[in-house]
Amino acid sequence: MQAVSFPGMPEPLPQDLEDLFEEHYVLVYRTAYGVTGRVEDAEDVVQTVFLRLLQRDRPHDFLKNPKGYLYRAAVNASLTIVQTRQRRARTEANEELAASVPARASSRAEELHRTLYEAIAQLKPKAASILILRYLHNYSDADIAKLLGTSRGVIAVTLYRSRARLKKLLDASLGDE
Repeated sequence: MQAVSFPGMPEPLPQDLEDLFEEHYVLVYRTAYGVTGRVEDAEDVVQTVFLRLLQRDRPHDFLKNPKGYLYRAAVNASLTIVQTRQRRARTEANEELAASVPARASSRAEELHRTLYEAIAQLKPKAASILILRYLHNYSDADIAKLLGTSRGVIAVTLYRSRARLKKLLDASLGDE
C-alpha cells in the first residue's frame, strides 16, 4: 500500500498512521455519529482525531492502547461538537425571540434525538463513552473494561449510575411528554 499525501503537505502520511486510520476509521466514525447524530459532524470528528495524531507526538496512552485512545478522542471531540451546537442553538433562539420570529417546528423524532444527544453531552466524558460503547457498539461489560483498561465492576457501576443520571436528565428535559 502506498502512503497518502495531501495538498499543501510536503510529505506523505506515515504508513503506521495510514494503517491505524484504515483499522479504526469505522470505530471512530460510528462513535462520533452515535454521539452527534449527524453524518457531517461524524466526518469532522474523524478528521479532527486523525489530524491531531498527525500533528502531535503520540501520547503514552495512545502507545499502550491505540483503539481505546482513538475511541476516547472520538467521544471527547463529539461531545465538544454537541456542546457547541447547544450554545449556538441557544444563541439563535435568543436572537429569534428578540426579533419575534416564531421558531420552526421540528419533527418529534428529531426533537427526541436532539434531547438525547444534549443529555449525553451533560454526562462526564467517561460515563458517556461507556454508555456509547455499550448501547451503540453493543460491547459487553468485559469488552469495555478491556478496551478502557479498567475492571468489569467499574464498568457495571458506571453504567448503572450513568443510566440513572441520563434518565433524570431526560425526564427533566421532556417533562410530562
